[in-house]
Amino acid sequence: MAEHESPEFGKADFVLLDTVSMEEFMTNLKVRFEKGRIYSYIGEVVVSVNPYRAMNIYGRDTIEQYKGRELYERPPHLFAIADAAYKAMKRRNKDTCIVISGESGAGKTEASKYIMQYIAAITNPNQRAEVERVKNMLLKSNCVLEAFGNAKTNRNDNSSRFGKYMDINFDFKGDPIGGHINNYLLEKSRVIFQQPGERSFHSFYQLLRGAPDSLLRSLHMQKDPTAYNYIKVGGQIKSSINDGADFKAVADAMKVIGFTGDEIQTVYKILATILHLGNLTFGVDGDVTLIDNPKLVSVIRDLLSTKEENVEKALLYRTVATGRDVIEKQHTTQEASYGRDALAKAMYERLFCWIVGRINDIIEVKNYDAKVHGKNTVIGVLDIYGFEIFQNNSFEQFCINYCNEKLQQLFIQLVLKQEQEEYQREGIPWKHIDYFNNQIIVDLVEQQHKGIFSVLDEACMNVGKVTDEVFLQGLNGKLAKHAHYTSRKLSPTDKSLEFDRDFRIRHYAGDVVYSVVGFIDKNKDTLFQDFKRLLYNSSNPVLKGMWPEGKLSITEVTKRPLTAATLFKNSMISLVENLACKEPYYVRCIKPNDVKSPLLFEQERCRHQVEYLGLLENVRVRRAGFAYRQTYPRFLQRYKMISEFTWPNHDLPSDKDAVKRLMQGCGFDHDVAYGKTKVFIRTPRTLFSLEDQRAEMVQRIVLFLQKVWRGTIARMRYRRMKAALTILRAYRRYKVKSYIRDVNKRFKNVKSMKDYGKRLKWPTPPKVLRKFEEALRSIYNRWWAWTLIKGLSPEEALQVRAKVASLEALKGQRADLGLQRAWEGNYLKRDSPDTASSFTLVSSELQRKDKFMRVPVLVQRAQDQPFPQGGGSGCAHH
Repeated sequence: MAEHESPEFGKADFVLLDTVSMEEFMTNLKVRFEKGRIYSYIGEVVVSVNPYRAMNIYGRDTIEQYKGRELYERPPHLFAIADAAYKAMKRRNKDTCIVISGESGAGKTEASKYIMQYIAAITNPNQRAEVERVKNMLLKSNCVLEAFGNAKTNRNDNSSRFGKYMDINFDFKGDPIGGHINNYLLEKSRVIFQQPGERSFHSFYQLLRGAPDSLLRSLHMQKDPTAYNYIKVGGQIKSSINDGADFKAVADAMKVIGFTGDEIQTVYKILATILHLGNLTFGVDGDVTLIDNPKLVSVIRDLLSTKEENVEKALLYRTVATGRDVIEKQHTTQEASYGRDALAKAMYERLFCWIVGRINDIIEVKNYDAKVHGKNTVIGVLDIYGFEIFQNNSFEQFCINYCNEKLQQLFIQLVLKQEQEEYQREGIPWKHIDYFNNQIIVDLVEQQHKGIFSVLDEACMNVGKVTDEVFLQGLNGKLAKHAHYTSRKLSPTDKSLEFDRDFRIRHYAGDVVYSVVGFIDKNKDTLFQDFKRLLYNSSNPVLKGMWPEGKLSITEVTKRPLTAATLFKNSMISLVENLACKEPYYVRCIKPNDVKSPLLFEQERCRHQVEYLGLLENVRVRRAGFAYRQTYPRFLQRYKMISEFTWPNHDLPSDKDAVKRLMQGCGFDHDVAYGKTKVFIRTPRTLFSLEDQRAEMVQRIVLFLQKVWRGTIARMRYRRMKAALTILRAYRRYKVKSYIRDVNKRFKNVKSMKDYGKRLKWPTPPKVLRKFEEALRSIYNRWWAWTLIKGLSPEEALQVRAKVASLEALKGQRADLGLQRAWEGNYLKRDSPDTASSFTLVSSELQRKDKFMRVPVLVQRAQDQPFPQGGGSGCAHH
C-alpha cells in the first residue's frame, strides 16, 4: 500500500475503494485533484490528472525519494512507475514498457518527458562520457520532435499530433547506450488547414519568428505568419508560446544530436518551400491552366535546387504512361490545387520521418556484441493519442480510435494475464472474471475482407470515379448485421446520422459518429509521381535522399502503394506485438477541464475520460480476486508491530508462519489467502483495519522510542558531565603539583645563596593556591629574616631590635630612619663638640633622676629633625 496518506486526501489506490462504482471513483478522483494529489494508483497503473500549473514535485530531492524504492513505499508518482520499470529491467533482465495514454491536453507528453528525466537522473552514477552523450541526445530528441510534430490546438498549447514509441537500450550495468524512435500517423492535414483558434506545427512559427533576418532573406521569407495562406489562421492567434526562444533551442538541440549544417539548412528550405506553395494560386486562360504568381515558382526552384521549368511542369501537368506511350495530361485548377496541397503535406510528412530516421541513425546502439558486453535490455515509452470524439470525426479520428481499441485490448489482456500468472505462481485458485472484450470491435475494423479498412481499400482500388458514398454503401452491405455498426440507411429513424454521410461505431469508450467525407482521398494519400521525380532530381543531396522512389522512370511498372489505412493497421499490429513481449506499466492521463484551469474539475468531462480509458474496468479486474497482495518479508516489515508474536522479531520457522500468526491474532484469517511468497488480502476493509492498528501502534512505539532516546540522551549528558568533572579535578591536581614542584625546584638551594633566595621570582600560582602562596611567602619571609638575625652578635641584635622598633614608631614620619648604617647614640658629641658639654650635663641629670645608666635609644642627628621642645636626646624606652 502507498505511504499512508491522511484520509482527507482520499484513497491513494482506487483498488481500495469501499465500493467499486463510477460515483465512488469520481468522488475520490475529485478529492485528490482538489487537494493537489494529481497521481493515484489502480494496482500498478498510475492515474495522472493534468494540474495545469507548475508543481514542485519533480526535483532532485523527489527523485532521490523514489530511487530504488518499491512502488507502494512512497505516495503515487510517475517516478514510482519509472523506477519499477527500471528495476524490473535491471534486476530481472526483462524488457519493459511504459504505455502513456489519454486525450489531447491530458499531459501525456509532459509525463513522457518526466519519465525520461527520471531515468536519465538515476543512471550512469560513474558519469561515463559516452553514456552522458547518449542521455543528452535522448532528451534533446524530445525538443526536436515536439517542434516538428506538435501544434497548438483548442485543447492544448503543445499537442502531439503524432504517436511516438521510444525504445531506450541499456547495457548490463543498467546505463543507457542508445535508443530507437517509431512514429505513427502524423496529422499532416494540419499543414494546409487548421480549425479556428488552432495553429499549424510549431516549426513554421519558430522559423518565421526566431530565425535571423539574413536566413529569412535567403529563404525569401518575411516574419509575419499571416502572409502565408497555410498558416495565416494560426498566425493571428495570440499565444504564450515563445517561438523565438524555441527556434534557438531546437537549432541547438539539432546540433547536439548531430545534424550537420547542410541538413539543418535543408530543413529550413523545406519549411519555406511549403509556405510558398500555399501562396501559389492557379488561373485559366482559355483551356490552359496557369500559375497566377510565377515569381513564386522561381523562389521554389531556388529553395529546392532544381530547374524552374520542372517545378512549373510538375505543378501544372501529370505524366501518365499508357503502355509504351507517355502522355502529359494538363491539370484543371482544382487538380492543380489538390496536387499543390498533396505536395505540401507529403513534403512535411517526409521531412518529419526523415528527422526521426536521422535521430535513429545517431542514437541507435552501435558495435554492441551481446557475447562481449552482455545482454542489452530495453525500456519502451509509448506516448500516443487517446480516444477522440469531436463534432466532426473523420479518417484521422477513426485511425486514432482504432489504435486505442488495440491498446485497450492489450491492456485488459495483459492485466488479466499478469493477474492469472501471479495467482498460478502463488498457488492461489483463479476464478473467471467477466469483462468487456473489445476483440469484436478490433475485428470490425481490421478483419480481412469484412473489416472497415478492407472495405475502404477495396473502394480505393475500384476503377472509375470512386466516391465516399460508394465506400459507405460498401460498409452498409457488409456490416449491416454487426451489433457495433450502424448508419442512417440501417437505422432510418436515427436523425443524429446523415444519409450517405455518417456511420456510427459503438466503441468500448462510447458511440462515435464518423463522417465518410474525405475517407477515400486520405486513404489513397495520392502524390503524383511527377513530384517525387522533381524532388529526387534536386541537386541538394539531403533533399534527394528523402525521395528515393523518384528514381523510377514513368514507364517502369511499380506495385500499387499501400494505402494509409493498411500502413497504419500494420504499424499498430507491429506495435502491439512489440508491447506484448514486454512487461507493461501504464500511465492513464486525464484532462480535468477544457479551460486549462488549475482549480476546475468538470465532473462529466472527467467521467467520460474515465469511461473510455476503461479505468473502472481496470479496478474491477484488479479487485475480482484479492484487492491487495504483498511479499511476506515486506508485509511483516510494515505490520509486525501489531502482534506480540512478531514484534520486534519473530522466532517462528518462516515469515509465512509469522504472517499467519499475525492475521489470526487480528481475526482476519477468513479474508486472507497465503501464497508461496505473498499474502493475499481480499477486501480493502481488512487492509484499512491493519493500517489503523499499525498507526495506533506506531504512535505508542514512537512514544516508547522517544522515552528511551531521551533517557539515553540524559545518560550521555550525565556521563559527559562526570567525565568533564573528573578531567577538571585531575587538571587541578596536576596544576597544584606542578606549582609545588616549581616552587620546590626554584627554592631548593636558597640556603646556599648569598641573599637566601630574596631575588628569586615566584611562579604564578593556580587560582586555587593563591591563599596558599600568600602563606608560603609569609613563611619564607619569616625564615629569611630568622636566617639573617640568628648570625648577629648580641650588640648587633640589640641595634636591629632598636631599628625595628623605630621603624614601627616612625613609619611615615621620616624619610630616612638610618636603617642602612649603625646607630652611634650621641651625635652632638660627634658633630658639634662645642655644644656637647651642656648636652652631657643635661643627660647626666636625667640619668640620675631616672636611675638609667645609659641612653637606651639613640636618635639621629638633631639637624635631620629637631627634637620636641623640653626633650633632651629624644629618648624612647620600652
